[in-house]
Amino acid sequence: MTHAVSTSTPVSPTADASSEPASITFAELGLPEPVVAALARNSITVPSPIQAKALPDAIAGKNVLGRAQTGSGKTLAFGLPILARLALHTDRPSAKRPRSLVLVPTRELAFQVVDSLTPYAGALGLTVRAAVGGTPFNKQVEQLRRGVDVLVATPGRLADHLRQGTCVLDSIEITALDEADQMADMGFLPEVRAVLADTPADGQRMLFSATLDREVQSLVRQFLPDHVEHSTQDGKASVRTMDHYLLCVDRGQKDVVLSEIGAREGRTIMFARTKLGCDGITDRLRALGIAAESLHGGKAQNQRTRVLERFKNGRTPVLVATDVAARGIHVDGIDLVVHVDPPADHKDYLHRAGRTARAGEKGTVVAIVLPNQRRQVQRLTGMAGVKATSVNVSPGSAELSSITGAKKPTGEPLRAESSAPRDRRDSRPRTGGYQGDRPRTGGYQGERTGGYQGDRPRTGGYQGDRPRTGGYQGDRPRTGGYQGERTGGYQGDRPRTGGYQGDRPRTGGYQGDRPRTGGYQGDRPRTHSSSAHEDSKSSGFRSRTDRRSYDGFDGPARTH
Repeated sequence: MTHAVSTSTPVSPTADASSEPASITFAELGLPEPVVAALARNSITVPSPIQAKALPDAIAGKNVLGRAQTGSGKTLAFGLPILARLALHTDRPSAKRPRSLVLVPTRELAFQVVDSLTPYAGALGLTVRAAVGGTPFNKQVEQLRRGVDVLVATPGRLADHLRQGTCVLDSIEITALDEADQMADMGFLPEVRAVLADTPADGQRMLFSATLDREVQSLVRQFLPDHVEHSTQDGKASVRTMDHYLLCVDRGQKDVVLSEIGAREGRTIMFARTKLGCDGITDRLRALGIAAESLHGGKAQNQRTRVLERFKNGRTPVLVATDVAARGIHVDGIDLVVHVDPPADHKDYLHRAGRTARAGEKGTVVAIVLPNQRRQVQRLTGMAGVKATSVNVSPGSAELSSITGAKKPTGEPLRAESSAPRDRRDSRPRTGGYQGDRPRTGGYQGERTGGYQGDRPRTGGYQGDRPRTGGYQGDRPRTGGYQGERTGGYQGDRPRTGGYQGDRPRTGGYQGDRPRTGGYQGDRPRTHSSSAHEDSKSSGFRSRTDRRSYDGFDGPARTH
């Protein structure tokens, strides 16, 4: 593949915006008619500035470097050209060999890209699939085996597929990197470089980023030769539709101010530095009647997905998130962003702020600032190119209400988030019975109590197919162990005591192929689960090398 060489210099944001024709349509940009129709069905008829600039060059097969602020429509700017070019194929992609690759830094952003592109891919008969951590690996393997047109992946999970040979990149025609600056901040660039090196050198590549720091520029120099650059914003968050405030509070008033902000009308996202901080803020808000939920890397992926879905549909008006988990939260209608804790650096400030004022909407960004944090936060906002207004506020103050819409919470406690009603698909607490792969108490209980008891309730050790007492006793009720022609329990070829004991001396009921105590308990040592053996615990066989006890059926062997 040959690329047209661009001799133009990067265009300034002002020139880019002013030179863009206002009446251009998606059809005029070169998109297939089914895609244009699908866009119209979603009420998307006018390209955003970055889309209008990047689409023609991307559709023409050129390497593209795009700089645009979050919320500017970057996903369609690289996604629609990918679909337009892949639509030229008349055959299906080969097993394990996707035709295009989109690399993103987080799981949430991967799902966002898949959701954004799927309607338009469907109009062309193309497939878009995600390969991210926290979701079933084997399901992704099966999807790749069936053939994928557009694979949207995080670097870590894609590396897993490449190592195991379940994905091969030698058929990649187009590669797109979204949020490249975030991938650099998260330390993913070594994996990104390895992935790009595995794609064909003559393939098309597109890189989109809000900022171009030194690490991203090195990536551009190595993998985007002869590229064209389109820029509609300089990556700063100081846009006309976004207002920035530093809300200066006394230390003892921070929680009260935060609760009044949380009780406001509308969708609010709050940022904390740590997972524990997220959970603590959420619990304090819920204790005052505010429907808040936390989102961080300590949650399972299915929980994170459902928390985000409830935030999107309005069931949860307040989301408390860490920086990493919030990357990729592209939700329209967030009109307030709150920095509960100061961000680590100015780029995190920009990423947080970018959750509001999306697609031309208005938004407000506030930072809760304690007296000892003022200088730090002012320095961060200055580095981010933001002119923030400092305001002293207190609980119930008119300034707090006018800036954020704060109001007094109801004070009626909600359940703590950890014990709130869960979706039935969440991991469900249970008692008794087989419970997956974690430690539990009690023997295997199925729908009963006691040790393993076949298909009906019994007492004692393993007793065949009908109720009996004592050790193994043949095919009819007896007292004592099976005695054959000698005294004592069944003893094989030499004298033994107790019930049937396999090939070595043991005490208690049937004990399988290794020493155990109590009733039949799976494949490893456990403690007594049958009342028939309670009085023999002191004399039961114990492993010579390990005196651990296991209560329930625990699946694979493990140590405690």
